[in-house]
Amino acid sequence: MKIVIFGANGPTGRQATEQALAAGHRVTAVTRRPGDFPLSGALLRVVGADVHDPAAVEGAVEGQDAVISTLGVPFSRDPVTVYSAGAAHIVQAMAGHGVTRLVCVTSTTVSGQESPGEGIFFRKVLEPFVARFVGRTVYDDMRRSEEIVRGSDRDWTIIRPAGLFDTAAVSDYRMAAGPRLPGRFTSRADLAHALLRQVADDRDVRAVVEVRTVEGTPGFLDLIRKEAFGGGKKGPARTERRTDAGRTATGRGVSA
Repeated sequence: MKIVIFGANGPTGRQATEQALAAGHRVTAVTRRPGDFPLSGALLRVVGADVHDPAAVEGAVEGQDAVISTLGVPFSRDPVTVYSAGAAHIVQAMAGHGVTRLVCVTSTTVSGQESPGEGIFFRKVLEPFVARFVGRTVYDDMRRSEEIVRGSDRDWTIIRPAGLFDTAAVSDYRMAAGPRLPGRFTSRADLAHALLRQVADDRDVRAVVEVRTVEGTPGFLDLIRKEAFGGGKKGPARTERRTDAGRTATGRGVSA
């Protein structure tokens, strides 16, 4: 499969690129700084493009079978437009070139729902503080991007991870369409694996899907400190076993 990945030089984008190449896909990695991209290979094409430039986005999308968006920016007090501009230009380019499958990342925070199974301090203090103050402009633009994607006629799936952190390998995770899953965290390796599974599976077309890592998760305050000031690594991949019951999935192995 020919897959274009926007935001490919971010922590999740690098994971998705690496796992896609390992699975034998032809990957177009889109980044604003192609000279800094750390991966290479016969199946990889690295393209320099800014998602605010519709012509550049169109050139990257042309000839692809599917699009993955892992666009991301650090928390900021300034207005953010990367997610919404990227979504608008990606959807427009896909329509122009007849590309139907789109899988994109936002966050559980944009749902506005409380995290199930968590204590009152986390639900009423920590999570709202991050959503309304630390990351408000980022999450506002994520919501705008979701509206654009939902309003399109593409075969889209929106993936909402929880707090992102790094692991050396893909671990057990849960994936489900519907209400918020319990759990505070999603590893980037697990998220990348879920993105690639969704690209090849039409079960969750036009659905919002949540992904949660179930083992080896960090402390919430440590995670917020790290993410607020940047950071991120990369790691390998595994297969997942889907079950129809509750539309959840877990598993380990090598990405297929």
